[in-house]
Amino acid sequence: MKTKKSEIKNIVLAALFLSIGFLLPMLTNQVKEIGDSLLPMHLPVLLCGLICGWKYGAMVGLLLPFLRGAVFSMPPLYPNAVWMAAELATYGLTIGLIYSKVNRKNLFSVYFSLIPAMLCGRVVWGITKAVLLGVGDKAFTFSMFIAGGFIDALPGIALQLVLIPTIMQILNKQK
Repeated sequence: MKTKKSEIKNIVLAALFLSIGFLLPMLTNQVKEIGDSLLPMHLPVLLCGLICGWKYGAMVGLLLPFLRGAVFSMPPLYPNAVWMAAELATYGLTIGLIYSKVNRKNLFSVYFSLIPAMLCGRVVWGITKAVLLGVGDKAFTFSMFIAGGFIDALPGIALQLVLIPTIMQILNKQK
């Protein structure tokens, strides 16, 4: 059973990750194409899921696009924030669940949690986008899913695969 102190710590950390999720996209100067490539809101959600657990990771992922859209108009609340919220909540949920089940918290366990979370999040993003935009020749096609979900996102995927494990290694050494 978690103590009240650790719950408070997780709430404060989740708020910090939410704040970081607000600020990181400003590094791309809100240029949609750069943000689509670097995926700046993904990093704090993934870290929140690893550090605070799946409940907090999912909640930060769910709230971040809507709150950011309401404050900064980026992402647009509909439909972008909807599919981003589904994707980010899946990231936080999946990475937190998998990481909580591994016994040893090391570099391998971070990758073991990170890669399935990234894949699940992209699949949920694609399904949500297809439902919202429709499926077919003129709507959201499979080639658009591959291009948007993987090819265009390669810089962000690479950034996640390097930064998340590095940050977790640094934090684990500090404990």
